Amino acid sequence: MRALEAELSLYAQVSGCAPARHPDPGARDVKDLVRPARLAPGARVAIVAPSGPVAEERLQAGLDLLRGWDLDPVPAPHVLDRHEELGHLAGTDADRAADLQRAWCDPAVDAVICARGGYGAQRMVDLLDWEAMRAAGPKVFLGFSDATTLHEAFAVRLGLVTLYGPVAAGVDFVKNTRAQEHLKATLFAPESVRTLTSSGAALAPGRARGVTLGGCLALLATGQGTPHTRAGARGGLLLLEDVGEQPYRVDRALTQLLRTGWLDGVAGVALGSWDRCGPYEELRPVFADRLGGLGVPVVEELGFGHCEGALTVPFGVRAELDADAGTLTLDTPALR
Repeated sequence: MRALEAELSLYAQVSGCAPARHPDPGARDVKDLVRPARLAPGARVAIVAPSGPVAEERLQAGLDLLRGWDLDPVPAPHVLDRHEELGHLAGTDADRAADLQRAWCDPAVDAVICARGGYGAQRMVDLLDWEAMRAAGPKVFLGFSDATTLHEAFAVRLGLVTLYGPVAAGVDFVKNTRAQEHLKATLFAPESVRTLTSSGAALAPGRARGVTLGGCLALLATGQGTPHTRAGARGGLLLLEDVGEQPYRVDRALTQLLRTGWLDGVAGVALGSWDRCGPYEELRPVFADRLGGLGVPVVEELGFGHCEGALTVPFGVRAELDADAGTLTLDTPALR
C-alpha cells in the first residue's frame, strides 16, 4: 500500500503544474515515471486510431484475440475512418484526438491501445486536453511506430510509463505467437518479463543504468523543439528502431539528435529492428559513427520494433543495460 501511495503521490507531483500553451518540457534529465496498474481479467480496453487508417478484417482479428485474453475491447467511434482527402490518415485530426481523449477520460476504460501506426499522431497531439487527461488518472497506453509522438507526450504531460509494443490491428499482433505471449505477459504478469535479451552484439561494450525512453528514430528527430518532446535524454537508456528509412536518413536523424544536444549525457543505447532500412551491413557503420562517440554502451537487435515477434518494452522505467551480456533488465515490472 505504501508503494502505491508513493507512486500516486509522484503522479500528483508530476501532473500538478498547470500547462502553458507551449510548456517547457523541463530539464534534460530523464526521470522515473508513474507505472499504471496491470490489467486483470475483464478489463475494458479502448482501441483508437490516432495515425493511419485501419484494415477492418485485421482489426477484427485483433479484437478476437483480446477477447480470448478475457479482455473487453471497445473500438473507438472513428477507428475505421479514413480521411476523405488525405487517405493516409484515419479520419480527421479532430476526430482522432477526440477518440483518444474520450477513451482516456472514460473511468470504465483500463487501457488504451492503438490500432496501428502509420502517420498522423503529430497532427493531432496538440488537440488533446492534457488537463482533462491528467485528471482521469493513470492507465495503460500501448502503441508503437508513429505513436512515439504520443509516448513522448504522455511522459512530458502526464508523467506516465507507457508500453511500446504490438498494436491491435498489427500483423505481428494477430499472427505472431511470440509477440502475443510477451505482450500478454507484460499486461497481466509484468514481473515475468523484466529482462529482454539481444540476439545481436555489443556495438559498444559496458554497463549502464538509467530510465528507458525512445521509439521510432524519425519521430524523435522530427519532434525536436516541440512542447510534447523531452528536452533531452540525459541519464536515459535510449531504445531506438525504425522502418523504411535508408541508411543516409538514419544518419540524418541521429545527426539531428546529436546537433540539438538531445543525446548529451545519455546513459546507454539499445537498438531494435530496422526493417526495410537497407542492408544491415550498411547501417552498422552509421550506428558506429554516430553513436560510438557518445562513450556509452550500445547493444544491437534487442527484439523490439517493426520485426517478427516484436517484444513489448516500457518507457519510463529504471533499468540496467548490459551490452556485453546483451540484456536490458528492468528494476521493477513495467506495470504495478
